[in-house]
Amino acid sequence: MKIAVAMENGNVCEHFGHAPAYVIYTVKEGNIVSKEELTNPGHTPGFLPKWMSGMGIDVIIAGGMGPRAVELFKEQGVTPIIGAKGPVEEVVQKYCEGSLQTGQSTCNHH
Repeated sequence: MKIAVAMENGNVCEHFGHAPAYVIYTVKEGNIVSKEELTNPGHTPGFLPKWMSGMGIDVIIAGGMGPRAVELFKEQGVTPIIGAKGPVEEVVQKYCEGSLQTGQSTCNHH
């Protein structure tokens, strides 16, 4: 499984599209086996879901995203997890354990 996390200053970014970077984790049998940090290629409507899907991303974790982005990810077969907070690697570990606590989307400009 591949998990992408919107990151800003080592923490989950409040808005996936405005994140300076994404950390891509490869997870096997519940364990992180690799990670790669990628610079955000730019916030163009509809681009990021296709880009991430093309990389084989299964899950995107962010503090928030708009409802249209959620639908675009789902259409690409990527599961969006929103309302996450905290250090990126800790959030991924909790997701893998099934103990990640999420809340409302922190994206409030939509």
